[in-house]
Amino acid sequence: MNYHHLAVGIGWVAVALTVWGTFAQYRRVLRQGIEGVSFPTWLLFAYMSCFWISYGVDQRSAVIILGSALVLPVQVGVIVHLGSRRSWGAVSQVTLYSLLVCVAPVLFWGWSAGVVGAGVTMVITRGPQLLELIRTPDASGVSVSMWVMSSAALLCWVVYYQNAQLWAAFTSVLCACAASIAIAVLAWQRQQRVLVRSASGALVP
Repeated sequence: MNYHHLAVGIGWVAVALTVWGTFAQYRRVLRQGIEGVSFPTWLLFAYMSCFWISYGVDQRSAVIILGSALVLPVQVGVIVHLGSRRSWGAVSQVTLYSLLVCVAPVLFWGWSAGVVGAGVTMVITRGPQLLELIRTPDASGVSVSMWVMSSAALLCWVVYYQNAQLWAAFTSVLCACAASIAIAVLAWQRQQRVLVRSASGALVP
C-alpha cells in the first residue's frame, strides 16, 4: 500500500469520526435537552456542510462529499429540536454571514477563497470555548473526549487534503485542528487540577 492509498483510507476514517462525533452531539441533545445549545451555531454548521458538499462535487471527491452529506441530516435534526429557539433575525444573520464569507469569495475568486472563508468560520466557532478556557479555570462542562474526537477527525482531514494537494483546505482544517487540540488540552489540564485538589482535600483529615 502506497502513501496515496493510505491517505485516502485516512480520509474515510475522517468521515467515520466526523459522523460519529456529530451523532454523539445529537444524542446529547436528545438526552439532556437543548439548554446551552445554540441555534445559530448549528444552523451555521448545516450551511458549512452544504458548502463542503459543493466543494466535494467540484473536486469530484466522494470522501469530501460524504464527510458532510452524512452529517447534514443529523445537523438538521438538531436544528429541528431547537425550533423553539429559532429567531428569524439569527437566521438572516447566519445566512448573510455564510453568503459573504464562503459563497461570495467562491463566485469572485474561486473555490480556494471560499475554503479559506470556511476555515475562518471553523476557527471562529471554536473561539468562544477556547477563550472561556483561557479566562477561567472551570472546565467542568467541557467534554474532553468530544474535543479529542474532533481533533482526531480534523487531523485525518489534514492528511487527506495534504495528499490531494488541496492546500487551501489543508491550511483551513489545520488551523481548526490546532484550535480543537488547544481546547482538549486546556480542558484536560483544568479537569486534572480539580481532581488533584479534590483528592488532596479528601486526604487531609
